[in-house]
Amino acid sequence: MAFTPQFLDELRARLRPVDVIGRTTRLIRKGNEHQGLCPFHKEKTPSFYVYDDHYHCFGCGVHGSVIDFVMNTENLSFPEAVEKLADEAGLEVPVDSPEERQKAERRTTLLDAMELACAHYEKQLRMPEGASGLAYFSQRGLDDGTIARFRLGFAPSRRGGLKTALARANVDEDLMVETGLSRRPDDGRAPYDYFRDRVLFPITDRRGKVIAFGGRTLGDGEPKYLNSPETPLFHKSRTLYGLAQALPAARKSGQLTVTEGYMDVIALHQAGIDTAVAPLGTALTEDQIQELWRIAPEPVLCFDGDAAGQKAAARAADRCLPLLQPGKSLRFALLPTGEDPDSLIRREGPGAMREVLETARPLSDALWTWVVEGARANTPERRAALWKELKDRVFRIQDPTVRKTFLESYESRFWAKPSHKAGHRSQGGHRSTRRTDVLHRPEGAAEAHVDSSRREDQLLLALFLCRPAMFETYDEEFGRLAFRDPGDERLRQALVDLLSDHRQRDSAEVVAELTEGGHGGALSRILTTDEVRVMRRAGGPLHPETQATEVEAIWSRYRNRQLKDGIRRELSAASDAMSDDDLAKRMEMIRVRLGVDDDADED
Repeated sequence: MAFTPQFLDELRARLRPVDVIGRTTRLIRKGNEHQGLCPFHKEKTPSFYVYDDHYHCFGCGVHGSVIDFVMNTENLSFPEAVEKLADEAGLEVPVDSPEERQKAERRTTLLDAMELACAHYEKQLRMPEGASGLAYFSQRGLDDGTIARFRLGFAPSRRGGLKTALARANVDEDLMVETGLSRRPDDGRAPYDYFRDRVLFPITDRRGKVIAFGGRTLGDGEPKYLNSPETPLFHKSRTLYGLAQALPAARKSGQLTVTEGYMDVIALHQAGIDTAVAPLGTALTEDQIQELWRIAPEPVLCFDGDAAGQKAAARAADRCLPLLQPGKSLRFALLPTGEDPDSLIRREGPGAMREVLETARPLSDALWTWVVEGARANTPERRAALWKELKDRVFRIQDPTVRKTFLESYESRFWAKPSHKAGHRSQGGHRSTRRTDVLHRPEGAAEAHVDSSRREDQLLLALFLCRPAMFETYDEEFGRLAFRDPGDERLRQALVDLLSDHRQRDSAEVVAELTEGGHGGALSRILTTDEVRVMRRAGGPLHPETQATEVEAIWSRYRNRQLKDGIRRELSAASDAMSDDDLAKRMEMIRVRLGVDDDADED
């Protein structure tokens, strides 16, 4: 059975080797790759590496794609392995027939026509008729290298200039209409060029093959931006502009930056931020989100800071929610009001743009902001309505693990209450236990509660960094935790992944491996907290010999705090129906019954 190159490329794009190989081979992340014991020969020291598009063993030399792996481990022929993987990827295997072979040949012909058109438009940009287009790109700050890299071009105002040029290469009218290069009038007149008097941005597939164009008018014509129509080659909802140029850097870094337009993508690449892509004039679609996740687990969506940008970001978040999976999400970066990536880079330089991207917020935080912050919830009815709106968003998440994590995080934030010890004396001299939720307590009180909880999270992380050997005792319990802060949670997951192989490591080795894996920023934040400094040698790494009594005390205090948070959540639903005194008595009764040490958990 023969498979077209396009089908095999799509299959490989949909299935990451690490996902397929990781089902049968234990892999540990090492920087941007994954490492494990080779399944093809016996070894004690891992020499088997899995990359974004292939695997390689430096011990026995075995090498191949995800298809090769299935063939060799399951004793399947090439067609059998392709059919098995296609079923997993949700792809229909094309039937090997004369019709399919003809279709594949036709696609090659269409791609050839698009390549000829792209070369023609590039040439026109350097001709006298293209002077206005070249001036436009120069005014936007693009150098010759960038213009050549993105193959920018110009379409003169003549109705048949491209048609005449392609006719010399035996490209007929029907083929030009099929590729969207020409348009045939409804009245039966001869076809005319689709793009006229516009600068052109070639749109390619992930292999760099030209499949469409985007054009921008330089005058007052409408529409300002015009994309090729849908064709056998081009489906706008599945395509990302700049993907072919971004893939090498994205595969190396595991990162992607999504912005709003052609010029933003090009400006970012020219500034050295060469992981930028963009949808094509539409809101980010489900197909585009899945395409992003095949390359990067948490792409950064960068939007303008104005109301329209906020709205676009919120739409992208809503569309992403049902698709979320463990380890697959989005982050959001908002530019200063009135700026886009292109203008910010030209005005303040690439460093300013990098700062924006480095402050990108996780989806969970961004969604909280859009729904909760600024809402009027000063009555029980309004609070209930706001909580319902937030829960409705969360329950759009299909994956049960991600949904549960979101819900628990939001519950603790939404219903968080200050400690009763923080109350004040009433006029009669009795301590007031009046409750205020996170939306309406005095400024700074909610932040203090969150900061206290996060300090406990970070201190627990520090303990495992200090004493990796204690993971043997607490591995299951530590593995089931879920920290509130996304950065701390990512570090916890990385620490669990690292220590789960139960290989002996000292503190310095753990810190070094996590830093190599891209967690240097989170480690730095934890290593500089006041509580951790006491466990460090002067001028050195974390002290490797923290006393067992300290470990047990901090671990016990952490579990007490987790338990009390759970008690609060359990009572939150009934709290509005109880008096303040009754609630205080109920909390005290549960605390005493469960043996929670109140002094170990000062909020």
